[in-house]
Amino acid sequence: MSDLTAAHLLIVDDDARIRDLLKRYLVKQGFMVTAARDAAQARRLLSGLAFDLIVLDVMMPGEDGIALTQALRGALDTPVILLTARGEARDRIAGFEAGADDYLAKPFEPRELVLRINAILRRAPLPEQGPLTPQMLIMGRMRYEIESGELRDGGEVVRLTQTEAALMRVLAARQGQAVSREALVEHLSRDKGLAAPEPSQERAIDVQITRLRRKIEPDPRRPRYLQTVRGEGYMLSGG
Repeated sequence: MSDLTAAHLLIVDDDARIRDLLKRYLVKQGFMVTAARDAAQARRLLSGLAFDLIVLDVMMPGEDGIALTQALRGALDTPVILLTARGEARDRIAGFEAGADDYLAKPFEPRELVLRINAILRRAPLPEQGPLTPQMLIMGRMRYEIESGELRDGGEVVRLTQTEAALMRVLAARQGQAVSREALVEHLSRDKGLAAPEPSQERAIDVQITRLRRKIEPDPRRPRYLQTVRGEGYMLSGG
């Protein structure tokens, strides 16, 4: 993979504080990050999205990280890094036997996690592209092809500006999850090669979202697919 920081990571941890801290740190490192609170939510995300690597907590209620890793290995080759408060050799062995690629004991330095992620991604083979239809987000009449970034209204291509296209890429990669204005600004800044985002850019995001809704929503005043999540940001979902 030539651009490791373009990788899409799935973070699975039942501790909301750790999950949020990891997500914020990894986004700042340039990764695309989606988070899940447990194995069930992770399975739902994995059924509809492709990830380059999974960072998975071992100690979770219900299905734990080792059991989930073992189950995933029957269908996916996605690299897995296990996180756990247990550092004993027998626990590491259990993780590797389940199919994990690496194992990091808590507490750890976030920078060490980034180094391990990059090391795995550098040696990971590029995913094979089968004859499957490209993943698509369906929003009523609208169809958004996730791989190509193309938006269609029926058979007609809907023109997106550079900013609108960038917003769609980020929101579609996290469909069903709220993305903060701050995170959207950071992604747009990286896409355009800008310096650190200014506070005024977060207000500009609202304007861009309004314009994007005019192209997606049957009634932009009552958005169904590109929703505002109070206190959290914006969320794109199909239906």
